[in-house]
Amino acid sequence: MPRHAAFDCLRSSSQKPLLEVDRAARERELDPRDTGLLRRIVGTEIRRRGTLRAVVGAFTHHKPKPDLATFLRIGLAQILFMDRVPEHAAVSETVRACADYLGLSKGRIVNGVLRNVLREMRQGQSGDLTRDIDGRDIHFDFPLFRDPAEHPHLWAEDALSIPNALHKKWTTRYGLEEANAMARAAQEEPALSIRVTGAQSAPIETLLEEFRDLGIETIASASHPRILLAPADATGAMIASAAFQEGRITIQGEHAVRAAEAAGNVEGLDVLDLCAAPGGKAAVLAERKPARFVATDISAYRMARMASSFERLGVTPPHLAAMDGTAGLAPGAVFDVVFLDAPCSNTGVLAQRPAARWRYSPKTQAELTALQAHLIREAASRVKVGGALVYSTCSLETEENDRIVKTFLKDASKNAWEIEQERASRPGTFESGGPVDGGYAVRLRRKAAGAIPPVG
Repeated sequence: MPRHAAFDCLRSSSQKPLLEVDRAARERELDPRDTGLLRRIVGTEIRRRGTLRAVVGAFTHHKPKPDLATFLRIGLAQILFMDRVPEHAAVSETVRACADYLGLSKGRIVNGVLRNVLREMRQGQSGDLTRDIDGRDIHFDFPLFRDPAEHPHLWAEDALSIPNALHKKWTTRYGLEEANAMARAAQEEPALSIRVTGAQSAPIETLLEEFRDLGIETIASASHPRILLAPADATGAMIASAAFQEGRITIQGEHAVRAAEAAGNVEGLDVLDLCAAPGGKAAVLAERKPARFVATDISAYRMARMASSFERLGVTPPHLAAMDGTAGLAPGAVFDVVFLDAPCSNTGVLAQRPAARWRYSPKTQAELTALQAHLIREAASRVKVGGALVYSTCSLETEENDRIVKTFLKDASKNAWEIEQERASRPGTFESGGPVDGGYAVRLRRKAAGAIPPVG
């Protein structure tokens, strides 16, 4: 019943439907094979939603209601993008799930639309960007998408499944060709990025050999000495491996590792990690043996899940505290290093977090930058004179990154802070040797006391 479960995930109130997959699989008692199919259906629908919406629009006379539209996209995701699913199964099983949920009449509508799509599909690319399914050897004899010559950003929303406002921003910054390439990369499942932890004392080559013996294709990152890359479909095998179970590896992107490493040598220091969940960066910091380590996050649920991760990795966990920012800390408590991984738009990790693209809008970005401006000041207020503040995001957007920092420095007491290290990165591919995630990190040194400026 993977299609029933896919509908459960996609119509849920969760903003992160892929995180609902395991819950839905447990509730429906799906075996591993069906759970894998469920994950692929949900992931494909999210990654290709703009294209699927456009195809639904081209094959329906009236805009379908949300639940019916969801079933149509579930069926089309399988037909257009999932080669391993036989066409007859994609149609019949989706129709059955729709009929079970919405009734026979709606099931008949789904059946008719999906069969019409199959009837009108043509093999190969036509060269007409309004008729070609991007990245697939499929085209139609009539336009599905808006004209890229007249409306390049609306075409990108249709054909490349990237919000037109974000595509417009990327085009302004990087140029149209690069913006399209970035959107295409965000449609694909990323390579699996693996951090080799301090528990792996043997050379990295022995770990690569261990994975080869398990049949897992793994390569060393071209850009970080303790990052390995594996194909996306190796996740299950990697988690089941002895190396993972023994805490010698963990799944973590290179940008996330480098952001934590920007804190420098924290051994014997007092460290505060704000917005710490799910805890990957905190684990990097913990391996470096701070004297006092406090990690906070507003989500008590996510904080509770962090504890088991530290146990598997065999490192001393920080003191975990669920709180909003620094609200629960003792007045006047300061630290040698404060690490702030701020909530952001996730545009540097859209391949890993595909649903984030559909949350993006100028309004949501403005709300995020206001929050980031507040949090960096709150974090700075907890840094000792002579201490360091690390600010990071997994966003590519300047409004959330260097502009936040520049505004903070402009408003701060003169010469009280200085930038020691700053790094921005964009995601690469398995073939290029990574990194597979992107983002921004900066380390600021507090040189003098002075009032922390309020948000302007």
